[in-house]
Amino acid sequence: MIKPDRTEESTLTSWYFETDRRLLWCVLIMILLSVVFVVSAGSIKAEHMGEPWFYFLVKAMPFYILGIITLLITSFLNKKQVLLLGGANLAFGLALLPLTVIAPRIINNSARFVKLAGFNIMPSDIMKPGFIIMTAYFLSKMKERYGANIFFNKEAWRFDTWLSWVYYLAVFLLMIGIIFNHPDLGTSILYLGVFSAMIFIAGLPFVLIPVLGGIGFLMLVIAFFTFGHVHRRILAFFTGAGDTYQVDNSVDSIRHGGLLGSGDEAFVKQYLPDVHTDFIFAAIAEDLGAIMACGLLVLLFYVFRRLIQNASNARDLFVLYATGGAAALFGTQICFNMLTTLNLFAPKGMTLPFISYGGSSLLAYCLLFGMILALIREDKWKTKD
Repeated sequence: MIKPDRTEESTLTSWYFETDRRLLWCVLIMILLSVVFVVSAGSIKAEHMGEPWFYFLVKAMPFYILGIITLLITSFLNKKQVLLLGGANLAFGLALLPLTVIAPRIINNSARFVKLAGFNIMPSDIMKPGFIIMTAYFLSKMKERYGANIFFNKEAWRFDTWLSWVYYLAVFLLMIGIIFNHPDLGTSILYLGVFSAMIFIAGLPFVLIPVLGGIGFLMLVIAFFTFGHVHRRILAFFTGAGDTYQVDNSVDSIRHGGLLGSGDEAFVKQYLPDVHTDFIFAAIAEDLGAIMACGLLVLLFYVFRRLIQNASNARDLFVLYATGGAAALFGTQICFNMLTTLNLFAPKGMTLPFISYGGSSLLAYCLLFGMILALIREDKWKTKD
């Protein structure tokens, strides 16, 4: 294998040596594993639908190809280009979000999809990268202007400062409100959790974090008394009554897989309607066993740890907040998915990042990680202004 010479001057050579190749290769490996797992788990779902075994692979392939291209191209960008792309992504998502109210594509009793170019797109998924990038930019600018303490500083109480927060929070609360009304409680809490993590990194006193937790709990209470399916899921989780079909079969799938997996004898997963999306980890555990499933968790944890490490080493506040936000999103979504799969949390309809079938989620994460790779590369190798 011919490797680039470090002495050669070219954009490709510089990118090769300056990019966090460990993180990049981990992302590519996760995408490759997703292809294998979607074929394995999706073939059963396709059979139940009367479709050929490769049905979901064919549907997902354009997203895999576009996702990898997006990941690689965006990793070449500079900081200014990342900021522009993040703003465009957030604006695009916010433009699509009202369509989920006006002309929604209802799937699984949730109006969180829109039809675009023949594909079902979830705006709340698509705009995750833009949300993180623009929140990181907002916090970094506030930090540069008002110093170490942007929350309790006499300068921070000025009218123009409050106005900045009002503009930001107005957009954020409108976004959360529409997502919550889908109803999509899980994604609403996910956004709130990522926002909380980012402002905590920016210096919010730890004692105020419970306030944000209280807001999340209030959203849960409102959803419990407002939306029937949320009410049923929470009651089923705490009492065991009602529809626990999916989570029960999910746990049975993991148990049936044992340490080494059931291989061709795996059969419990065929009773999981969302086996290729929300419960794909259960299918992996049944097919390949607990050892291989834990191996996948190690890979996911390594990616999370790599993001935290890069955030800790960042010289630029914008890069610190963006990378920290990406880590918060990635880690929180994994936790939600795992807790649901193991019946330790009420189902939230949340995919396993990079692994589950889902075009919107895959494209969003490829875009996000491409931009994060670009920011890490520039922060590490470029001379700071």
